[in-house]
Amino acid sequence: MDFDTTLFDSALAEAWIRAIAAAVEKEQARLTELDSAIGDGDHGSNLQRGFSAAVTALDGLQPTGPGTVLTKTGTTLISKVGGASGPLYGKAFRAIGAALPEPADPAVLAEALAAGLDAIRLLGKAEPGDKTIVDAWTPAVAALRAAAATGAALPEATAAAADAADQGARDTIPLRARKGRASYLGERSTGHQDPGATSTALLFQTLADVTGQHG
Repeated sequence: MDFDTTLFDSALAEAWIRAIAAAVEKEQARLTELDSAIGDGDHGSNLQRGFSAAVTALDGLQPTGPGTVLTKTGTTLISKVGGASGPLYGKAFRAIGAALPEPADPAVLAEALAAGLDAIRLLGKAEPGDKTIVDAWTPAVAALRAAAATGAALPEATAAAADAADQGARDTIPLRARKGRASYLGERSTGHQDPGATSTALLFQTLADVTGQHG
């Protein structure tokens, strides 16, 4: 399928969710391994179940804009995923969806993703440096905003966000967890990459992939 990659529209939103589901399926074992080291070991399986359900929920959906797709995704994640990841990602996608009633340019998309980050921080009470999703999502939003400010097109802007999210995830390795299950480990949480930050990096990489596919 070819997409108009000048704006983030309904087709790109749906392609993004389907790409996330495929990426989570592929990386499920890695996410589980990371979560087994410092968490409950269910991050990969929870996300796989949630995004698989989201894809099913999108079948037959007649979206009026990208927000319809992402709000539906968020609602599905909240209802289908246990643990912390379901509510966090679910509320994030609902917030992003609420901010995107119409097709969006990079600047508008950046602010919508910032709304998603705000939802995560509000629910999880996490700040940068706490070794969570926030550590990958925060630099990704900053990079997307910066790229948009220079007039970068959607593929270039989302690629910058993906690179920043990946670096943010890797930067969690030396951190001591201050939130979530991993915080119970104290100093033993250092030396491990945070699974939530890793799955966030996957989200932003798939966003770059679908917007850059025909860009």
